[in-house]
Amino acid sequence: QVHLVESGGGLVQPGRSLRLSCATSGITLHHYTVGWFRQAPGKDREGVICITWDSETQYFSSAAKGRFAVSRDNAKGTAYLQLSSLEPEDTAVYYCAVDGYATPQDMCARRRVLYWGQGTQVTVAS
Repeated sequence: QVHLVESGGGLVQPGRSLRLSCATSGITLHHYTVGWFRQAPGKDREGVICITWDSETQYFSSAAKGRFAVSRDNAKGTAYLQLSSLEPEDTAVYYCAVDGYATPQDMCARRRVLYWGQGTQVTVAS
């Protein structure tokens, strides 16, 4: 059985940082493209950053460029999303996802996603 479990969310002041983790089980992570998504209240789920199994190819949304970074530790089966210079507009539930065949661009466009995590809430407020 496959599980993706996000953690690290919470309440943070504008301008601060958070690091989210996505711990996977039931899969061999280095076989998968990994994506981070977010969904704000009343909005569609959007791709934030998606990366290939070796992190060589990365796709960034416009909101993520220059502020967010992604990494992965395939040996640990864990992916990370570093959120910096957070703004109230970044408030959302953040999800990780994997797919065995997606390019980062396809995954972030939600054209291919195999497994989702349950999400972790990030709230940016003073």
